[in-house]
Amino acid sequence: MLRTKNCGLTLDVKAIGDDGVIEGYASMFNVVDSYNEMVAPGAFKASLATAKREKRAVKMLYQHDTWTVIGVWDEVAEDEKGLRVRGRLLKDISPKAAEVYGLVREGALDELSIGYREIETAPDRQQDGVTVLKKLDLREVSIVTFGALGRAARIDEVKSIQDGGRNLTIREFEGFLRDAGFSRKMAEAISASSRPHLRGEPGAQADDAAVRFLRAMRG
Repeated sequence: MLRTKNCGLTLDVKAIGDDGVIEGYASMFNVVDSYNEMVAPGAFKASLATAKREKRAVKMLYQHDTWTVIGVWDEVAEDEKGLRVRGRLLKDISPKAAEVYGLVREGALDELSIGYREIETAPDRQQDGVTVLKKLDLREVSIVTFGALGRAARIDEVKSIQDGGRNLTIREFEGFLRDAGFSRKMAEAISASSRPHLRGEPGAQADDAAVRFLRAMRG
């Protein structure tokens, strides 16, 4: 399963040019995130080498939506800090890319998130409960609103709603998915596939399946 992770990193908005060039860190090494996971130096090395050998590009997506390619990453490489990326928003070709370009320039969008598959992980020997991501197959780097870390916060919000004496409606469930970085179509499709748990109608109530689903999709 393709997983996503937002490490709380931001685009260098000052670096965006009139040509749509953007750059920033998509992942940082040796930083424990809210899921108690930490990306190890060298985690992307094999994947990047394979992609180069196979002439396969790391995709630039919007909100991890595979239907919304908004540009190209010209440089994706590890340095001593993490995974540094530099690319171009194809604003003269894609209307969505032009929209994202404007939002990035104004600071409305400023986060990067990676889409990857886990190849090798291990418990950290020095930090109890921390998982080290030692080898990852990098597939894409997205410009996102909140990304994967936002999903953890949404879990807390769902719990808060339920603790307050009511359950989550289907519309609220879709809203949480949208805020967590899913496209509208993806959020609707996920809700539709979850009908047995969400009980069907726009005003119907969701049960603990919403919490379990968001936790499973935390990335």
